[in-house]
Amino acid sequence: MNQTARIISIYAADTSGVCSALFEFGGMTVIHDASGCNSTYTTHDEPRWYDMDSMMYISGLTESDAVMGNDEKFIDDLSTAAQELRPEYIAICASPMPAMIGIDMDAIAYEVENRTGIPAFDVKTNGMQSYITGAGNAFRTLSERFTGTSGEMRSSVDSTADVPKSDTAEIAGKRVNILGMTPLDFPLGTDKEMKRWLEKNGFTVNACIGMGTSLDEVRRLDRADVSLVVSSAGRPLAESLQQRYGIPFIVGVPYGKCFAAFLAEELRRAADKKHKLSENSVDEKAASADVGSNVAEKYRSFDSRIAVVGESVLATSLAAAISICTGHGTRVLETVGDGDMSQLSDKDISCDDEERLEEELKASEIVIADPLFQPICRSQRFIRLPHDAFSGRCYKSEEINMIDTDIPFFNTLKEFR
Repeated sequence: MNQTARIISIYAADTSGVCSALFEFGGMTVIHDASGCNSTYTTHDEPRWYDMDSMMYISGLTESDAVMGNDEKFIDDLSTAAQELRPEYIAICASPMPAMIGIDMDAIAYEVENRTGIPAFDVKTNGMQSYITGAGNAFRTLSERFTGTSGEMRSSVDSTADVPKSDTAEIAGKRVNILGMTPLDFPLGTDKEMKRWLEKNGFTVNACIGMGTSLDEVRRLDRADVSLVVSSAGRPLAESLQQRYGIPFIVGVPYGKCFAAFLAEELRRAADKKHKLSENSVDEKAASADVGSNVAEKYRSFDSRIAVVGESVLATSLAAAISICTGHGTRVLETVGDGDMSQLSDKDISCDDEERLEEELKASEIVIADPLFQPICRSQRFIRLPHDAFSGRCYKSEEINMIDTDIPFFNTLKEFR
């Protein structure tokens, strides 16, 4: 039976992706689901839950309410909680049961907003997709609601308000949005490493969406000259910003010093092109989206003997870093199933079926993957690279920083023959 896992784990679901994406923006996120499931969305899939407060709730959907279509109870509970807590916004999403019986989540959000005066919206989920779909939809929906608005706490809509007074014009031409940064894909603290790398290369971080962020950063997303998409979850938002504001985007993660340097050059090129474009030209805006969007492909070489397993953007970026820093080619096995497939070469594969993945891995001598993949790797040399979206908290102590640094296991790969 396809897409059945008997040995390995599965990735976090789309509902968990919504919770992770919206964790830091000051809103109230509510999953329409049965009582008792909140620990899955928070403590198991969200490491920030232990150190940071966030308004994450479930509706406590009962069987009788689902069968009888008692949406009024959900609306009343939402409205009462929102009036007490006064969040920046209210985001709701569906678990499998509401999705299957066709509850009109958009109508519920509309009614709640009318009653409370607080912005409310539905993020499309069904509990059957991965965290990438949920987080991607959440980022895009949040931006479509708030990007370009001034907000009550902003004293000015001047696009240079947050830029240092000196060299404002030059810095404004190099403002970067970091898109798709969540702890499901990156260890906590990676946002700080990413910002340091960008600043070292002469950029100013306009917004970091997903981690180390705020709703004000969403409001000013349109002020950037380029977006850096660091995971598949950031791609829908990048495409939306390109379509609405003509902001080009580059896809990649600055793993290793060598690939990080190439990625910085691609960002500069994209930012310079955006700076020269006429804001009123639709054709030029569309063309700006194509500037170096698949950076990893330019620097990769192929060799089936080394397999990088996981989410497409992270895996292809690591594969490019391996090719540049060690001279060895790799093959990427994308295993989430709904990631950014445009990052894969024609020699890579997307494979979310355990049986087929086990067969594909037999061709490799070295496998780089989350430790929970190791049971289906029989005789290969295995390099453990924890991924929170797959193994949760199990291997937190093994996580390493790979942003613009010498990656420890690269020395081992250099000796591979």
